[in-house]
Amino acid sequence: MLQHDVVIVGSGLAGMSAALEICGQLDVAIISKVYPTRSHSGAAQGGIAASLGNSEPDSQEEHMYDTVKGSDFLGDQDAIEMFTRDAPEIIYQLEHMGCVFSRTGEGKIAQRAFGGHSHPRACYAADRTGHAILHVLYEQVMKQGKRISIYPEWYLMSLIIRDNVCRGIVIYDIRSGNFEVIRAKGVIFATGGYGRAYRITSNAFANTGDGIIAAFNAGVPLEDMEFVQFHPTGLFGQGILVSEAARGEGGYLINGKGERFMEKYAPAKMELAPRDIVSRSEQREIDEGRGIDGKDYIYLDLRHLGKEKIMERLPQVRQLGIDFIGMDCITDPLPIQPTAHYSMGGIPTDKDGHVIIDDKGTQLTGFFAAGECACVSVHGANRLGTNSLLDAVVFGKRTGIAALKFAKGPRLSDMKEDEVLAPVKERISAVFSSPGTESINDIRDELKENMMSNCGVFREKEGLNKGLEKVKELRERYKNGKITDKSKLFNNELIEVLELGHMLEFSEIIFKGAIAREESRGAHSRTDFPKRDDRNWLKHTLAYLTEDGIELKYKPVTITKYQPEERKY
Repeated sequence: MLQHDVVIVGSGLAGMSAALEICGQLDVAIISKVYPTRSHSGAAQGGIAASLGNSEPDSQEEHMYDTVKGSDFLGDQDAIEMFTRDAPEIIYQLEHMGCVFSRTGEGKIAQRAFGGHSHPRACYAADRTGHAILHVLYEQVMKQGKRISIYPEWYLMSLIIRDNVCRGIVIYDIRSGNFEVIRAKGVIFATGGYGRAYRITSNAFANTGDGIIAAFNAGVPLEDMEFVQFHPTGLFGQGILVSEAARGEGGYLINGKGERFMEKYAPAKMELAPRDIVSRSEQREIDEGRGIDGKDYIYLDLRHLGKEKIMERLPQVRQLGIDFIGMDCITDPLPIQPTAHYSMGGIPTDKDGHVIIDDKGTQLTGFFAAGECACVSVHGANRLGTNSLLDAVVFGKRTGIAALKFAKGPRLSDMKEDEVLAPVKERISAVFSSPGTESINDIRDELKENMMSNCGVFREKEGLNKGLEKVKELRERYKNGKITDKSKLFNNELIEVLELGHMLEFSEIIFKGAIAREESRGAHSRTDFPKRDDRNWLKHTLAYLTEDGIELKYKPVTITKYQPEERKY
């Protein structure tokens, strides 16, 4: 068996931030199913939030309030206060590492406006901010040499938990086809989100919820899975993200009548209202026949910004339009639609990344999580733009510090390799020995369409129940999925089969939570329950795996400074 003091699953901003806190003091390893610089963190475009006040006076308190309000008051305020307090220090640390932030005329870090924020606080590197930060952190990881072991293209198979103690993981070496057990004193999951379950999504192909399902199947509950954010501006038919920076720089949203329709929905903020509000507004315009030429998209118009500003601030946005739909935003408006983007829910954790397994705050010994796969919860029912990169770096760092402190104590757990490998090998054997009567591609396509149709921007009881039954049907058909590649080396078809299984599992949890939550809050919008219901639903959902299926329980929201109020923009 392989062994490390701490093993981190995931090589994006959260995973690498954690590793940098541990290396040099303990033996730490990063496991990733992709090469680290291909992590989805690099796809983030618009910025990373902090109350630096470089454009106009700002404060941590205002950043906290904006985040609480943006969460539709479901965010835990103790975590949000810490999160926004740590933000400026994190930005300066990244700057000192060499992150090439765009600059003001005075040489300060430039900050632009973003949806739901009361001040310009999005620190940015043109429209490639995630890419810039990812590569800076990767440089720092490489600088450590052998003090950080990296296992690229190793796929997580299971989490080993015995007697409420996390003891390691089982992984699959994609290059060799071998299964390995890694013993560890501490395990950190930084495995990202799960947006690939939707047909129109901005998520990378790797975002299939592997980490959250490994935790769920090991007995860890999942929190607030019904809250899935739709970003307002995905390229029509593609879902490829057009950064919120495009609206932060002054872009207009235009309907089929040529109107800037956000004036009807958020007159104070217009296009810079929070994402849940803008996405619903767009979808309503489309549903009521005011899409462009009556079709299922509206326009994002940047032409008035001018070529010079677009080339300086939004070069990637321009190139994406040219490459994927053949349109240049300098001369043409871009056709866009809401796209599945971010997962507010995930593995429950405290402010230091310790995984929590009940409503009393009980920690699961030796298991940590950070980034999009974790639910702290600082985003509540809806995340503000630029708070995701901040989340990954702030909580990656804090989780690394907590895991370092923990792993200095216990010794590595003893275990029998054959015992922990047996269930994994049986699972793979079942895949290879399946009679193969069902197309995996067909099942995947039907799942994606089902999630878009029945659990999208708008939801209602009949559609949710229909969608849940469809997921159950697909899970039965999945058992007879056909796999044609039976080889060991680089068997990408096998990986896709395993990923589909994970997507089917968490999709059922999303539907269950959405059916139960009879209110509209943040990204969860029920047309049959259009109002927010604080009396009955100001609480977090916890989904547990039991012998009888999925059981839902609840825990209170932590409220410290701001009582829930009507959310207006």
